[in-house]
Amino acid sequence: MKANCWTGRNSVEVQDVPEPSILNSRDAIVKITSTAICGSDLHLLDGYVPTMEKGDIMGHEFMGEIVEVGPGVNDKLRVGDRVVVPFPIACGACASCRAELYSCCENTNPNAGISEKLFGHPTAGIYGYSHLTGGFAGGQAEYARVVLADANVLKIGPELTDEQVLFLSDILPTGYMGAEMCDIQKGDVVAVWGAGPVGQFAMDSARVLGAEKVIAIDKETYRLDMAAAQGYTTINFEDTDVRSALLELTGGRGPDKCIDAVGLEATHGASHVHLYDRAKQAVRSETDRPHALRQAILSCRSGGVVSVIGVYGGLIDKFPAGAWMNRSLTLRTGQCHVQKYMKPLLGLIEQGRIDPTRVITHRLPLAEAPTGYDLFKNKKDHCEKVVLKP
Repeated sequence: MKANCWTGRNSVEVQDVPEPSILNSRDAIVKITSTAICGSDLHLLDGYVPTMEKGDIMGHEFMGEIVEVGPGVNDKLRVGDRVVVPFPIACGACASCRAELYSCCENTNPNAGISEKLFGHPTAGIYGYSHLTGGFAGGQAEYARVVLADANVLKIGPELTDEQVLFLSDILPTGYMGAEMCDIQKGDVVAVWGAGPVGQFAMDSARVLGAEKVIAIDKETYRLDMAAAQGYTTINFEDTDVRSALLELTGGRGPDKCIDAVGLEATHGASHVHLYDRAKQAVRSETDRPHALRQAILSCRSGGVVSVIGVYGGLIDKFPAGAWMNRSLTLRTGQCHVQKYMKPLLGLIEQGRIDPTRVITHRLPLAEAPTGYDLFKNKKDHCEKVVLKP
């Protein structure tokens, strides 16, 4: 079969690879009908996530049709079922899964010892996201092995298109969880750093959850225009001092809730600040650039909430712990517990309260995956989200 494979830093290729097979009695094989390139994939592409190996199949946002099931899969799943696959792999039985902390599953990462050394405790297995998270083959392929299928996938009826439900695999639940962690109250002002796909869905979710005003912060005009088209206030951090603008928009208090939807490859509007962290990252004296996180903490009103859904992988420099502690800020974060949110969000899609298709700008065949990565990484042709069709 064909699959998009990591071949080295800043290099992916569509290659011929063996088709997946049932390895565990609760596995299923899915013929992929739609998959996508995620902003998190760019961290792998750039080499910021360790333990990638040449030939690893990329991709953790995918859906398709079940073509084979293992003998241990329960009767709820059958060949022919149409399913969306969540990116974290959950066992459904451990203490974390029982608490609906599915991305912290204690049983699904066969390389738990590696992640424990980096993070202190192991995390769940993730499709297509390095051997740190289990080395599972990803979904930018014609077929994928889905692990513990009966505890993870969401069945989808014929009423909705792939594009309406594909992002239930990751970015829509991630954006929603970012807003939910804010504990939004009536009248709240919510600022979102990053107007990429996850940021856009965080904005949509904040509005659904009752925010009075939503503010989008980015430097790409086309992304800000996309946010403005939904009625959100926008700030371009390349020509505006973000903290000053936020104070002006909030009567001097700062936003009630702040969401970092950027993560480890953030850009700062001041070139000297940006170059400082780029240099430290290049020599690996820090692994992540925390511009958005620092700015969110310093901008949030006292007693507010900073929600972090942008991916961080290691260590950061100059974390503003004093501002966090002295101003009674709550910092909440986590890889998304996708399985918790899939059904409720499917309901919002069916009701027309959220339209996931609005972020799609490019549709390409799987064979053109390297082109899709180039478009997305380098923000060419106003690229916001790429969907691949095997």
